[in-house]
Amino acid sequence: MIRYYVPLNNNKIHTMALLKKVSFVLVFLVCVAFKPFHHGWANYNQDKSIDYKGTIQELVYENPHATAKVKQNKKLWTVILAPISRMEARGVTADMLKKGATIQVVGYQHKTDKNEMRAERIFVDGNKYELR
Repeated sequence: MIRYYVPLNNNKIHTMALLKKVSFVLVFLVCVAFKPFHHGWANYNQDKSIDYKGTIQELVYENPHATAKVKQNKKLWTVILAPISRMEARGVTADMLKKGATIQVVGYQHKTDKNEMRAERIFVDGNKYELR
């Protein structure tokens, strides 16, 4: 069997190397672009849970996590709930968390943002819903 080798010219080699570098940079940028949007649960003080009742002032029922503004006395909490699919799988709908509804929240306060907390569970109309 006779094999023929066709030498590549320098332009093709340079173009392939450039394409490889550009592809690497694009993949890297896509990977790190969403990093600021992701938060770790390590940012919450899991040594001390908070348990209170409050009134929903605002609800954002969308992914990656539903969030609610809940007023407890004079404090307004930003409560990080669960992803929508998990909330619905556990029986929590947006209608249950309307503005003005009273809920009990059990969770952990953010270590640096003292007005934010991650809810472990909520109670709506006396019913318990585990979010984690």
